[in-house]
Amino acid sequence: MNFRKGLGKEDPEINLIPFIDVLLVILIFLMVTTTYSRFTELQITLPTADAEKAQEKPSQIEIGIDAQGRYKINSEAVSFLDTATLANDLKKAADALGSGKGNPDPVIIINADRATSHQSVIDVLEAARIAGLAKVTFAAQASSGGK
Repeated sequence: MNFRKGLGKEDPEINLIPFIDVLLVILIFLMVTTTYSRFTELQITLPTADAEKAQEKPSQIEIGIDAQGRYKINSEAVSFLDTATLANDLKKAADALGSGKGNPDPVIIINADRATSHQSVIDVLEAARIAGLAKVTFAAQASSGGK
């Protein structure tokens, strides 16, 4: 017997409350079991280099940076106002080596004190880019237990 002849059929409903409860439990579980890495806890020891010296010595420009951020280009002190002035000093040093006379671009060797700020080294890299000098390398101290 059908007592509800006049009423239409009801659409079935999905109850979302238990679904949300299960998702919240999973979320809490994931938050508790996730491990987070902390970069402040890293102990970084920079590498030392053990390599044989090159047989042929290319033309090079040595840039020294001390712990106070003072610059020297080929053992001559230069004043740092901005990267553009440092780029001009690099161009002058490259011209003094004769790079404009068919010689290949000189290699820029950065000798930075280990206490030098990172920004000082980035300033030298930016000045080299502005000056159009693409060959850049860093000087490293040879390890004491080397060959």
